[in-house]
Amino acid sequence: MLRNTKDLKNFALCATDGEIGHVKDLYFDDDAWVLRYFVVETGSWLSSSKVLVSPFSVQEPNWQGRTLPVALTMVQIDRSPDIDTDKPVSRQSEEQVLGYYGYPVYWGGQGLWGEGMYPYSTLPNFITSRPDWAERKREDEAALRVERARHRHDDPHLRSADAVQGYHVEAVDGELGHIAGFLVDELSWAIRYLIVDTSNWWIGKQVLIAPSWISGVHWSSETVSVELSRSAIQDSPVYDPEAVLDRAWELRLHQHYRRTGYWTHDESTGAPR
Repeated sequence: MLRNTKDLKNFALCATDGEIGHVKDLYFDDDAWVLRYFVVETGSWLSSSKVLVSPFSVQEPNWQGRTLPVALTMVQIDRSPDIDTDKPVSRQSEEQVLGYYGYPVYWGGQGLWGEGMYPYSTLPNFITSRPDWAERKREDEAALRVERARHRHDDPHLRSADAVQGYHVEAVDGELGHIAGFLVDELSWAIRYLIVDTSNWWIGKQVLIAPSWISGVHWSSETVSVELSRSAIQDSPVYDPEAVLDRAWELRLHQHYRRTGYWTHDESTGAPR
């Protein structure tokens, strides 16, 4: 299922022996477009410090209870490497964090999470009996492998989801709005869509843009360029955050742009409209 990253804000992270803190931000990889870390404010327990928690640690979220169980103890978090979340996170810092918890690095493999498609699939105690695993594996495996291979020579970057929200989005023929959020896959934590608010051009409407349709992200000017025209976007299905976003709706969206969905094994796409 796809989830809005805004819904994860202020989720309580529950360790095996107590509550850790609350999610204050999310760091995503602008290479593979996947969430890499939850930025957790630990409150008074650790003198209001912030720590990075990897999806490797995360168990099944409780969306109704707004809690995120993690397979860590409070002592493990207390002794984790010190990270200044107000500064860019270096690869060396990531290696320290992942190494401390005994997790594999996510870079260098064929999947979004190293050699796996999902963070928990690379761990020794991974269980494949989840009811949706077989179906999701058939849909995503080849596409995610190709996606990682296509970006294997890129420089990795971590970006704050909070900081990127509000970036201007530009079509091939003009500005169309700004980023209002992200929709992520709760199994792989891959970003499947950027939510674009077009209120300054198309009043009261939101649309979805897939990362594969982005032609460039310009961090200095805080803009995102997409390989789509304004007219094509205006004629696209309107995103309703209250409606169910099922595969049929996604298929209709991709067919409108003549693009192949991320869930298929065929990575070819049609020409931009």
